[in-house]
Amino acid sequence: MKKKVVINTLGCKVNQFESASFLCSFEKSGCRLAAKGEDADIVVVNTCAVTAKAGAQSRQTVRRLIRRHPQAKLVITGCYAQMAANDIAAMVETPVCIIGNGNKDRLVQTALTESDCDLTMLVGKIRKKTEISILKMDRFGDRTRAYLRVQDGCNNFCTYCIVPYTRGPSRSLQLAEILAQSDRFVRAGHREIVITGIHVGMYGKDLAEGIDISDLMLALCTAHPDIRFRLSSIEPQEITEKLLHAMDSCVNFMPHFHIPLQSGDDTILKRMNRGYNSKTFADVVSKCKTHFPDAAIGIDILAGFPGESVEKFQNSKKLLEQIDGTYLHVFPYSRRPGTPAAEFKEQIPKKIREERVAELRMLSDRKKHSFYTEHLGSSRPVLVEHKRNRNGQLSGFTDNYIPVTFPGDDELMGKIIPVTLLEIHDVFVTGSCD
Repeated sequence: MKKKVVINTLGCKVNQFESASFLCSFEKSGCRLAAKGEDADIVVVNTCAVTAKAGAQSRQTVRRLIRRHPQAKLVITGCYAQMAANDIAAMVETPVCIIGNGNKDRLVQTALTESDCDLTMLVGKIRKKTEISILKMDRFGDRTRAYLRVQDGCNNFCTYCIVPYTRGPSRSLQLAEILAQSDRFVRAGHREIVITGIHVGMYGKDLAEGIDISDLMLALCTAHPDIRFRLSSIEPQEITEKLLHAMDSCVNFMPHFHIPLQSGDDTILKRMNRGYNSKTFADVVSKCKTHFPDAAIGIDILAGFPGESVEKFQNSKKLLEQIDGTYLHVFPYSRRPGTPAAEFKEQIPKKIREERVAELRMLSDRKKHSFYTEHLGSSRPVLVEHKRNRNGQLSGFTDNYIPVTFPGDDELMGKIIPVTLLEIHDVFVTGSCD
């Protein structure tokens, strides 16, 4: 009988890409996903540690799945496994495999190896890694949109961030491997590919090929002119004229930016080791909107960083009100042991952090509503999802990342069609097929 597998994924797009590759490899090895209610033979948890809450959720998920599948072989990977392998080993009483981020290409083989050992630990020294692990897959689950990880690791060492310690230095995938993976996604029927990484703007800087993220996007868009490409989060310093030119020259490079700000106060930015100031960030946003007036711009912001006084928080909020961003991803600062900021004085109380998060999320809602309103009455290309929403409507995202629902036939699923945007309903826009 086929072995039954459960894969639970927490955290970022890179984790989601990696988990999708695990599933493909398990299926090629004769396994299948466990159906709802079935007992699994293998349980994989791809953990996250970007915040204290994410670490706690990782531990809770492990405990929950052990209770649900007590006889299963347990495999723990991801950032929490990388940073807290010994804690995991002490936490569980069942046999467990702990796979570090640098060894994820060995996860499926290890999980399928028959072993009586209570503990298999392949964590390794992630900061010594010089090559990215190669993870191949034929399809990205049953999704219309696929994620393609082209880079791993980070060299920035922002003072609040644990990721460089759990993901290691920046490492890029060879262009030939990326093009081969994009070919597999296209053959599987994916119509949009999101290019992602831990610090994707560093792509290529460790390769001898002499290419960067702009060259990569141009190569992908040229190789697959009928496929939409979207670039995930990229640092403001890495949005260059070359990248904007690549976007402008390729109609299938979507007008959508996701740019981390983290703070709009220059003193806090310096304390964070972000490498730019508020004016530089505002200029980058302005440049993006000048080139692409209809572009969506998502912005990451941290609330309650140590030393963020009322005045400094208001500086952040004022900047966000002034710049032409579309929506905010707002996070409360999370104290991560092992990072410099964890030892900073003037830690902000949790209640104040939560109040500031709520205030910024209200600002995000207003900015998003304003962006949607600007586009009412216009027609935008929409990639139609393969499943209807809970109201029986078709749904999808416009090129500039507006979520739309509309009536239509099943034959439209998986196609890119023009849709006129009609009315805002909370977090999405209703439309009609042109």
